[in-house]
Amino acid sequence: MRLRSTATAMALALVAFQAPAWADIEAAKAFLDAEIGDMSVLDRAGQEAEMQWFIDAAKPYAGMEIKVVSETIGTHEYESKVLAPAFTAITGIKVTHDLIGEGDVVEKLQTQMQTSENIYDAYINDSDLIGTHWRYQQARNLTDWMAGEGAAVTNPGLDLADFIGTSFTTGPDGKLYQLPDQQFANLYWFRYDWFNDQKTKDDFKAKYGYDLGVPVNWSAYEDIAEFFTGRDMSYAGGPATGVYGNMDYGKKDPSLGWRYTDAWMSMAGMGDKGEPNGLPVDEWGVRVDENSRPVGSCVTRGGATNDAAAVYAVTKAIEWLQKYS
Repeated sequence: MRLRSTATAMALALVAFQAPAWADIEAAKAFLDAEIGDMSVLDRAGQEAEMQWFIDAAKPYAGMEIKVVSETIGTHEYESKVLAPAFTAITGIKVTHDLIGEGDVVEKLQTQMQTSENIYDAYINDSDLIGTHWRYQQARNLTDWMAGEGAAVTNPGLDLADFIGTSFTTGPDGKLYQLPDQQFANLYWFRYDWFNDQKTKDDFKAKYGYDLGVPVNWSAYEDIAEFFTGRDMSYAGGPATGVYGNMDYGKKDPSLGWRYTDAWMSMAGMGDKGEPNGLPVDEWGVRVDENSRPVGSCVTRGGATNDAAAVYAVTKAIEWLQKYS
């Protein structure tokens, strides 16, 4: 039996990606030993009770097939290779989790929305598609689904507050359309040992007039990049030559486009302030109208992708790559 659904986001995620289990409680115990251990907030009895809930809730759906797709990254490889087979074993519902390129995920999602052909039952896609899901209304909104049609298969132990970033997957109507599955973080990588070396700290303060530490603004980042580039760090266990003060993307890749627009430019001040996104101009530099519809990204159309902050951000990125990388 094939499960047919118009869901094009994470509508089936509550069923397919909660804590997996096996066909009987003894196998579930083995799974808990191998994969969960002491990483759960539930004690062992609570974990086993949750496994039993999956066994019982899935009985009416044995024999169904669910097809899921995501891009190929480590998080989703684990879901495909470990969680999907485990879910199949407990429920008798066959879950096939395909791993494809990020662009291919978007292409198949668009094709499904345009043709109404059910290519996949659930998609793991970027939360940036929240506007698409809200406007097209082809993805199940999870708020209503969990309270209505999907209530019987919604884990009673599910706590949405455990998910980081639900504000990014909630539409303008206040409904949850996707569950955050994994996230990318913007990190500042630095040599902790060098930053705490006394000679290094003294030399930095003598040159710049303030203490060396993780930068809190762009000028401090530039000072640190300049300070370390070409510096002999052999006294602190580092190399005498070949030290650089900046590390950034240095290889041509399509993803650079959105890495800059959704992070680097907004860090320089592009867009309006707001949580989770600035309004009316978000962190991508895209302006939306009073109905949350995008109307433009360039300055002439009310956007910000080529405003002063965006130009400054890109200019500095190129300059730092040339000088300090």
